[in-house]
Amino acid sequence: MENYIVSARKYRPQTFESVVGQQALTQTLQNAIRQNHLAHAYLFCGPRGVGKTTCARIFAKTINCLNPQNGHDACNECESCKAFNEQRSFNIHELDAASNNSVEDIRSLIDQVRIPPQIGKYSVYIIDEVHMLSAGAFNALLKTLEEPPSYAIFILATTEKHKVLPTILSRCQVYDFNRITVPDIIAYLQSVAAKEGVKVSEEALNVVAQKADGGMRDALSIFDQLVAFCGNEITYERTIGVLNVLSADYYFSLVNHALRHDVPQALLLFNEVLNHGFDAGHFITGLAQHLRDVLVSKDPQTLPLLETGEAMKQRYAEQARLCAPMWIFHALDILNTCDINYRTARNKRLTVELSLVKLCQLGVAQTVPPVSQAPKQTEPVPFAQPANPTQVQPAKPAEPVSTTPDAKPAKPAEPSNLPKIPKVSIGLGIKKQEEQKASTQPTATPPQEESNSPFTSGQLRDAWVGLAQSYEEPRLKQLIELYTPRLMDGAVAEISMPNPWQLKEMRKVLPDIVQTLRKQLHNNHLEIQLNLAEYKREQLAFTAEEKYKLMVEYNPVMAELKERLDLQID
Repeated sequence: MENYIVSARKYRPQTFESVVGQQALTQTLQNAIRQNHLAHAYLFCGPRGVGKTTCARIFAKTINCLNPQNGHDACNECESCKAFNEQRSFNIHELDAASNNSVEDIRSLIDQVRIPPQIGKYSVYIIDEVHMLSAGAFNALLKTLEEPPSYAIFILATTEKHKVLPTILSRCQVYDFNRITVPDIIAYLQSVAAKEGVKVSEEALNVVAQKADGGMRDALSIFDQLVAFCGNEITYERTIGVLNVLSADYYFSLVNHALRHDVPQALLLFNEVLNHGFDAGHFITGLAQHLRDVLVSKDPQTLPLLETGEAMKQRYAEQARLCAPMWIFHALDILNTCDINYRTARNKRLTVELSLVKLCQLGVAQTVPPVSQAPKQTEPVPFAQPANPTQVQPAKPAEPVSTTPDAKPAKPAEPSNLPKIPKVSIGLGIKKQEEQKASTQPTATPPQEESNSPFTSGQLRDAWVGLAQSYEEPRLKQLIELYTPRLMDGAVAEISMPNPWQLKEMRKVLPDIVQTLRKQLHNNHLEIQLNLAEYKREQLAFTAEEKYKLMVEYNPVMAELKERLDLQID
């Protein structure tokens, strides 16, 4: 019986051309080999399963090939290539830093560096998961990594570049590997399935690629799992059953229910999702991601952001034509709020159901029914349903009510036991409603002209202080509080301001201030004059003698008190 080999090992790339999704990086390495511009240390970083260790092995095999093809490809026929293919090459040394991360392990590696290669030109040292090395191991590696022998090349691989010391990064050429896109994973899995004689649908491969999250190794492992369960024919239904993935059909159906304002069907669909064992929070997150994909499908410029197969792109495009952009924006806002509140909610199911109801009520016209047609309190109000449930139709505006004076509609008889409800006018414009409201109100008597009443300095000060509290802008409020007008003669007041900038700002708002003060003081002749006062530097007292002099200036009695009590100034 032949030994089984998993697809991740069986279909590991052997050449740079077979590496998936890293064309720019592999082309750079090929050019370096062709031009013989090889660095002494490389750092390969990126997510898991994207080909970091694979590219390191291909690079080590190619630079040691005795008869390279096209200057950058291994021949697979020389002794060095055969030794590499049979895993007996002494030119390539691999170290797992996750389990060999001590200073002694690095010192043992440095001792091996001193031995030159027996076959080939270079000794390549591949250190995987290099971020797991201890600080002492990093320091032990620094000197050798900076100035290794001419035949030694270090290739460091890591998934967490931020954990590598900056001194190590400065000694390496850094290559950042990309996440493998969903179309690239689907294409590679289709080629693997063809070689294995497995029939698989594109929808199933799309689920596998989404589940792999950019890692080819994970995608091949999931593919082996599906083959073990499904045999030589893999379908979409069996794939989502094995992987316990919520089918995209639920999301498409729920959006259709929301567009038709069909609340009962949306709640029943959510109940079906829960009965299948899926988490409500996971359902909300998936629905938000689905609406995001619908949104990016509306514009050809954002269509590349949709990482899915061609068949799914067509379904997203069909649903995107039914959804208005503003509807999607409001729906995403509802789902985002639900996702935030879900973690702290006690009744999590009710939180999700309430969000689904809000989602189904988007676009429903909220109108107030007339008094004569108001439903009874004992009858439940049904959910809004359009006439044709298969097609989304916008809500029709209410027909305008005739406003001609001759038309007098009959007033319906109101039972005496019901409370009076204010009438609601439907279809009237704002201007018409204001005119109608003005016509029904009694005509107010015109205000009499206010007399020019005299006012005192205290009344002016009180009005000025009250005026400062009415301004919300902090700088303007502080400016008014800082200076108080001084009543000069009759209705003329004066404000002296030593700061020209403050004087300029006060002149901007002075007309409004004067108008307000005139109304408060009932005097239309009030005038306020602004003067630029001379700035006087305030005298500051530092010593005890200076403080005493200032006290005497304010109160001459202090000098007499000092003489009588024979006080001394300390």
